[in-house]
This record gives sequence, structure tokens and C-alpha cells, in this order.
Amino acid sequence: MAKFTYIAKEKDGRSVKGDVEAADKAQAINVLRSKELLVLKLDEARASAGLFASLKAPFSKGKVKMDDLVIMTRQLATMIESGIPIVSSLDILAEQSDNEFLKTTLQDVRDSVNTGSNLSDAMGKHKRVFSGLFVNMIRAGESSGMLDTVLERVATYMEKTNVLQKKIQSALIYPGVVTGMAVVITLVMILKVIPVFKDIFSGFGADLPVPTQLLINLSDAMRKYFLLFILAIIGLSIVFRRYMRTPAGLLRVDALKLNLPVFGPLFKKVAISKFTRTLSTLIQSGVPILGALEIVARTSGNVVVEKAVNDVRDNVKEGENIATPLARSGIFPPMVTRMVAVGEKSGELEKMLTKISDFYDEQVDIAVDGLTSLIEPLIIAFLGIIIGGIVMCMFLPIFKISTIVNF
Repeated sequence: MAKFTYIAKEKDGRSVKGDVEAADKAQAINVLRSKELLVLKLDEARASAGLFASLKAPFSKGKVKMDDLVIMTRQLATMIESGIPIVSSLDILAEQSDNEFLKTTLQDVRDSVNTGSNLSDAMGKHKRVFSGLFVNMIRAGESSGMLDTVLERVATYMEKTNVLQKKIQSALIYPGVVTGMAVVITLVMILKVIPVFKDIFSGFGADLPVPTQLLINLSDAMRKYFLLFILAIIGLSIVFRRYMRTPAGLLRVDALKLNLPVFGPLFKKVAISKFTRTLSTLIQSGVPILGALEIVARTSGNVVVEKAVNDVRDNVKEGENIATPLARSGIFPPMVTRMVAVGEKSGELEKMLTKISDFYDEQVDIAVDGLTSLIEPLIIAFLGIIIGGIVMCMFLPIFKISTIVNF
């Protein structure tokens, strides 16, 4: 006999929870029906994994990869287009999902829909899986009767956004890894190698060159106060994190990102691409323009862009078009604002926004390739200056040994 947990409704509408033992799920449902209960949810109770599981549970957090969410969305669109009811489609998706957290989420969404909730409302309860943009587009699809089409658009949008994010990550990983290695090598030389040279130079009996003496003093200070040095770095990191959580700090950091000498143009192109693609997808899916701009602002990922889009929304609310306040923001190039103006006048704003986002996706590709080719010589120069400078400082006394050694 297996044990099942259930949620059901009695005749008077009251919800009840409990356990029932039965040979299988079907028998458990029959037992509950014989008690005149309407079964809302029925799951097999799993055996406890012991103390370790109970300790681990509060700290474990579910996570759904973007790729899994894209596949799930496309499959749901296909099944709805084929005429399969939403509840059955969600049940199938839950059964075949390899991600336990996604499986549990889909089961809960299925149960909510089965009890009368809209799909968008049921998904809106799971903010860690379904973003506000996702839920609002589903709601628009339900209202327009084009849920399958909207789901396809959502999947396409997520795919392109995911590809864009991966490009940025790949562009940042290489310099990050090399810089980290340079820091480690520098620390090893300062903490381990320089003290060896210091012992050698101590027998010269003469003043060392200024660069060498400064490097030795730095090595002595770091060895003596290494723990304090690490604690200072950790403290500064904590202070910086807290500063970034403040509105002023976040605004300043995001503004700095857009104005960096090498990465700034790339971040700005990514922001424009994301803005135009998100707005285009929302408008195509039937989301009202004011609601679409609000969602775009929340999902922009940059406070400066978010503030600019919110200003655009406020101006549109007062009767202005989109292009004029976009131009006033100073973030969007003239080409973007003029194409948006043309799209508004022609009544094909979503198509024009899609063209802009496609163009900037290509620009991001070009920028990433150019950045990769530019970063390599910069990193080599950086390593040469730092590590080469240390080596030169340590060998300066050897080069001048004839003048500093006491005979």
C-alpha cells in the first residue's frame, strides 16, 4: 500500500487536507470520492530522507535554466495549437521534465488551472520561474485568443535574449580569468619570490635602487599585514555591495557601465537591443503600450535605461509620442529614435522595433569580436607592465652590482 497526500473540497465548499492509503492513485481517488470529496490535488507521499534532508531543505533553492524554460514554452505552444487542453498539456510537460523544481512548479500551475484559475494568474504565483514579462504576455494571449502564437513569441524572445547574454558573458570571461591569474602570480612573487631576493641583497652592504627598495617594502608590509589586507578587501566589497543596493549607488554604477571606455559601447548596444526586442514582442502580443513600457523598464537590467523608459512612459501617458522623449533621454542614438518615429507614423512600430533589435544584435556580434581582438594585446601589455616591472625591479641591483657591492 502506498500513502497519498490530498487536497479536496467537501460539499459545503470547505477545503480539507489529509492522507489516504491505497494501492495506486486511481484507488486513492475512488476512496476519496466515496467520502463525497472533490479531489483538487493528489500526490504520493515520499519517504523522508532523514535528518540530512531535513537540514538541507531550508537551504535548497530551485532553479530553472533558460534553455529548459524555452523548450517547455515551445512544447506548450505546440500542444495548445494541436487542440490539447491546457491542463493535460501542463500534466504532460510536468511528467517529462527532468528539472524537479520546474516539474513541481508545472504541477502547481496545473492544479491552479484545474480549479478555475487563468494560466497567467497561475504562473504569476511562481515569480522565480515566470518573469513579469512572461506572465503579462500570457495574459495578453489569453485575452486575444492567440495563446499558442504568443507562447511561440515568448520562446523566440527568450532564445534571442539568452544568446545575447551568453555573448556578453563569453566576452567578459576571458579578461576576467587572465586578470585573476595575473593577480595570483603577482601575489606569489610579492609574498614568496621577493623575500628570497631580499635575503640575497641584504649581503650587499649598500643602498638598493629606489624601485627595488619600494618593492621590498611593499612585500614586507603585505607579509606582515596580509590578514588585514584580506579583511580590508572583504570589507570594501561588503561596503560596495551595500552601496550598490541604494538607489543612488545603483544609478551611479549603471551610468558608469554605459560610459566605460572599452565595454561601455557594448553595454549600450545590448541595452538598446533588449529594449527594442522586448517592446516589439509585447506590442505584437497585444499588451497595451503603457503596460508594455512599464514591463520594459522593469526588465531593462540597467537603472539609467529604466529611468529613461519610465520618463518615456510618463510622456506617452500625457499624449506625447514615443520617439520624442526617447531622443531627449540621450541614451538612444538618432537612428533608433528616427526609426521609432517612422514606425509610429506608419502604424508598424513593432516591425520597426524588430528591425532595430536585429540590427543591434549584429552590432553586438561585431563589438564582441572586436573586443576580443582588442582585449588580448591589452592584457598582454598589462601582464608585461605588472610582472615585467616586478622582475626588472628585482634585477636592477644585479645590473648595478659593480657599484653597490662592497669590495
